[in-house]
Amino acid sequence: MAVPIVAPTITTANPTEYKEIIKKYYSFTKRIHIDASDGTLSPNMPTLMSETAIWWPKGWQVDIHLMSAEPGNHLDNLIKLHPNLVILHPEAKDDLLSIFDTLKQNGMKVGVAITKNIYPPSIKPIIEAADYALIFSGTLGKQGGEADLLLLEKVQLIQEIHQAIEIGWDGGANLENIRTIVHGGVTVINVGSAISKADDPQKMYTALMAETEKEDPI
Repeated sequence: MAVPIVAPTITTANPTEYKEIIKKYYSFTKRIHIDASDGTLSPNMPTLMSETAIWWPKGWQVDIHLMSAEPGNHLDNLIKLHPNLVILHPEAKDDLLSIFDTLKQNGMKVGVAITKNIYPPSIKPIIEAADYALIFSGTLGKQGGEADLLLLEKVQLIQEIHQAIEIGWDGGANLENIRTIVHGGVTVINVGSAISKADDPQKMYTALMAETEKEDPI
């Protein structure tokens, strides 16, 4: 089993707040998950940071979760940014497989976000082409959701399609459930409000990491 990773999530539309969060997280994490949105994927979803406003410190491993129905419009900017990983939605209007190919050719990994209503076998070609599958338990564009642990059933379905794929989780991970999420087969746990709203984010990050390392499932 791969060593679990806790990746703090940044979800904001405010450049000043974004900078403050970067400064806060810089001392204790090397992998980060940044949410970006243009508001096209859902009429109820807020517009978050544009990829044109995103930046990060040298040496960070950055995953960008782009919530867009038209990710092709952002392709040039993503290539310039060159994150570790770009996560896209199968609900997008654009041809994801073609976009995946372009991102891979430019040295980036690609991921697919699997929301609650998506049955993994229904997007088999996308999962086969992806390096990463994000099981999304929450509300797009917002932090502080609850973890629906029944979604862990999707881990096996995903692995039956692509055994070597990296599996992430986004939505409601905290000290009470992170061990269950890890023992359910998730290796990258993206954590938002449990860290961002903690009195001491670094202490919370350390506690979350310690939970992932415990061998007993509960």
